[in-house]
Amino acid sequence: MKQNAIVAGVGMTPFGNHSARGLKGLAGEAIQAAITDAGIDAGRLEAAYMGNVAASIITGQVCVPGQMALRELGIGRIPVVNVENACATAATAFEQACSMITLGRYDIVLACGYEKLYHEDKQRTFSAFTGAVDVENMEGVLADIQARVKAVGMDADLEGAGTKRSLFMDIYMAWAVEHMNRHGTTREQFAAVSAKNAFHGSLNPRAQFQQALTVEDVLAAREIAWPLTLPMCSPVGDGAAAAVVMSERMARQLAIGDRGIRVASSVLASGWDYASEEEAQLPAVVAKQAYEEAGIGPEDVSCIELHDASAPSELIYYEHLGLCAPGEGGALVESGATRLGGRIPVNTSGGLLRKGHPIGATGIAQIVELTEQLRGESGKRQVEGARIGLAENGGGYIGRDAAALAVTVLTK
Repeated sequence: MKQNAIVAGVGMTPFGNHSARGLKGLAGEAIQAAITDAGIDAGRLEAAYMGNVAASIITGQVCVPGQMALRELGIGRIPVVNVENACATAATAFEQACSMITLGRYDIVLACGYEKLYHEDKQRTFSAFTGAVDVENMEGVLADIQARVKAVGMDADLEGAGTKRSLFMDIYMAWAVEHMNRHGTTREQFAAVSAKNAFHGSLNPRAQFQQALTVEDVLAAREIAWPLTLPMCSPVGDGAAAAVVMSERMARQLAIGDRGIRVASSVLASGWDYASEEEAQLPAVVAKQAYEEAGIGPEDVSCIELHDASAPSELIYYEHLGLCAPGEGGALVESGATRLGGRIPVNTSGGLLRKGHPIGATGIAQIVELTEQLRGESGKRQVEGARIGLAENGGGYIGRDAAALAVTVLTK
């Protein structure tokens, strides 16, 4: 569905270890910042889509986390929809908020993603990721990872998968070795993604990690699951991000002006069973639909925030999003095209690798970064002349694809 909504206000917390803070406090900080940025009173909100994944595991809050967070701010009576959709949770909340605006049901809607993942019991944290695959077929999931790795002449050590590390790092390891085998991609090229995002993160005061890294630093770091080292893997983190979305009519009435950023498209879909490995995969299908609904092509995009839950993920998504041909992702990152100052800067926020990845907050954090880029408010990491931004946010794993994936196009 072609969207017709305006992002009027955004806000987010710094991402990182907020063990001393409650979930409601994190959500409240981001929400209040977005409301203030939009120049409205909280009483103008007509509905809220509240995205969270791990509260039931980490804090014990179940069933009504959104209502609890909003009540803390004195916001009540309005419809509150609690959203859970793996790592695509916040992007789903945002897509639903925009759709309700576009359909004319509401004029002002809040979308928020908020998360706490740090816990003294690491098994609880890792279980939030493990639950994003088919838990009734865990043996099958692990067997598929092993089979994919064996198919390229390697052997996967899956001891500790889901218990000593996120299960998804083993999934991304399989992606990585397949891409290396098929296209000649190197560890150095994966490391170049992490080094680029570390540079971007060093310019972002809200990033979880703000230390610049070289390719050599990345390769010398602790190995997680070969070929992945620690900086090639997104970290555990806490944080929140929020957006106030309005109808075009309301944005005019409230004189939002140039601060309002148009949602040209926002497409959400889930994976399916492929007839063959050559069939177009979910990210490419969703991106094509988002481009068509926005009336643009990949060559028109100024900057991108994509789901780099691992360094190989970013490199592979270059290809799915049409930034380069299949197999050319490694060459693209090595060329500098996706770095600030390059042809198409990707993850100027530092991405999930350096900005952080509080699962339920990630998708709207991408929207915050792109909104600020299109407004020209990104300081040292500003993309010159940014007019069109694209966000890609995927989550969960079903078959051999994301269980949920959203692509959103924002225009100035």
